[in-house]
Amino acid sequence: MENQKIVVKVSMNSDKKTRKALKIAVSISGVESAGFVGSDKEQIEVKGSGIDSVELTTLLRKKVGYTELISVGPADAKKPETKESKPTEPVVQVDPYQYFYYNNYGVPYYYPVY
Repeated sequence: MENQKIVVKVSMNSDKKTRKALKIAVSISGVESAGFVGSDKEQIEVKGSGIDSVELTTLLRKKVGYTELISVGPADAKKPETKESKPTEPVVQVDPYQYFYYNNYGVPYYYPVY
């Protein structure tokens, strides 16, 4: 089977519901990865092979709350990333001992001077 990507919008009002929704999404057979997408982080993107989108949606509706199936489709092929070589800034070496004056300790004020 080929890899597929499912995006589901879930109304998650608290951190507890957020963790629960992600736990349910990962527990379905065939899931390789799951994560939050979107600007409001209320969409869960699930990637894997042989995932039943109806099963995922019904489980989330039963245990978390309102759930809307947004998209089901093939997972994007991983594109090779081209690294642009930008000039690196020179590394500034800081001498950790420049502010410590070990040789100039001086005499404490309570030390008796004879």
